[in-house]
Amino acid sequence: MKEWSREERYKVLESADQIKDLYESISKSVYRQAYHVQPITGLSSDPNGFTYLNGTWHLFYQWTPWGAVHGLKYWYHVTSKDLISWKNEGVGLHPDTIYDNKGCHSGSAICKDDELYFFYTGNHRNENWERTPWTCAAKLVDGKPVKLEKPLFGPRDDYSEHQRDPKVFYNEEKQMYYIFIGAQTLDLKGCVQVYKSKDLLSGWEFAGQLKVPGYESFGGMWECPCIERIGDTDILLFSPQYTKLPGRSESTNHNVYLLGKMDFDTLTFTPNGEYKHLDYGFDFYAAQLASNVQDKDKAIIISWIGLPDNHYPTEEEDYEGSMTLPRELRIVDGKLIQTPLQEMEALRKKEIKELSRQCELLVDVNDASFDLNLFTKENGEGGIRLHYEEGKGIEIDRTGLDKRFNEKVGEVLTVPVEKLTSLQIFVDHSSIEYFINGGEAVFTSHMYPTQEEMHYTMSDNASLTIYELTSSVSDDFVV
Repeated sequence: MKEWSREERYKVLESADQIKDLYESISKSVYRQAYHVQPITGLSSDPNGFTYLNGTWHLFYQWTPWGAVHGLKYWYHVTSKDLISWKNEGVGLHPDTIYDNKGCHSGSAICKDDELYFFYTGNHRNENWERTPWTCAAKLVDGKPVKLEKPLFGPRDDYSEHQRDPKVFYNEEKQMYYIFIGAQTLDLKGCVQVYKSKDLLSGWEFAGQLKVPGYESFGGMWECPCIERIGDTDILLFSPQYTKLPGRSESTNHNVYLLGKMDFDTLTFTPNGEYKHLDYGFDFYAAQLASNVQDKDKAIIISWIGLPDNHYPTEEEDYEGSMTLPRELRIVDGKLIQTPLQEMEALRKKEIKELSRQCELLVDVNDASFDLNLFTKENGEGGIRLHYEEGKGIEIDRTGLDKRFNEKVGEVLTVPVEKLTSLQIFVDHSSIEYFINGGEAVFTSHMYPTQEEMHYTMSDNASLTIYELTSSVSDDFVV
């Protein structure tokens, strides 16, 4: 694995020509995704600025162009008409001011009067590498974000330096804009700062810290906080760091949610139950809910397939990461259900009998135990193994793959499902997403099968249909 110097990681991209050869090399990789958003070069991480405006979905993601390393972050821009087919638009935000001299870090978007505005963390560092996180804004003009001259506000000194990832939204009842900021207290506990303003681009004031009863000491930093109302239920998403959670092996980075009720008078989110994982897989983080979704009974979510501090085999090819499929969230009988968009059916090319690097599997299960082993050797050995026993849940184990990675973080995880009835599985060249029981639970993982690992085995007590899927995401070189 290459050792990156600080100068290499934080080098400014001055011309597309600087990474053209890198792109040409990466584009030949067998692990390039076909229907998932991915970086043209380098590293993609958190989704940013996800919103809908006038028939177009806008999505940005954190991008380091030079290789699979966290360094100087840009916002890379992709667009879609249907959330299925995505087009590369090039860099959206450049780290080119004193306030974001070491990166345009994560943030969100909001629509006002048919105009699109972005809020992000400007990562400033001085000559001693001391950090100052600024909350900055930009407006979409002729397809490109144009930054405001100055930040909206700076950090508070009664919190640690970890104050970032602004989620902006408007509350109709209060006639007020709010920003949630992921933060860390001085005694190193994760939390959310709340700011409010009557005006979108000025007048922001600190309203207080979000109270979440029972979660005062839950994790050491809450990244990417996000709140939305689905029907008559509020959902709070966040990514707690620096903590281990039960059943999650050695991982210290997570993505969880709470269902409950938000009170803006007291800045209190009252959960109506325990936290749950948005996704039970190995590689899922920094989920963001789209703004301006027209149907108030659902939300649209997308996430980074990856985790901070983890490493993946394509690092050797100087790229890493992709986005999950966009998912539809609904509340059914008090439970969160996540499903792939129905439009995904349009990608079905033909029904096939063998496993493919680019396919969808539909499985109906009819027994109290079940096994499905994907990407095995021809003799059925190895692969990524799913084992289910009624009452014990689903265990997914990727130790059998030839290309193993993040072994110390954990390679075996369990999904707490009482009874398994169905699986809808999306395989792209380096990722797999399991939708369990019509979206009751989801499991996302990176995987990098070799040419010898293109087989599968399955219990007899189930039916299986496999569809080959067509490509839907542009991999054009646009900077």
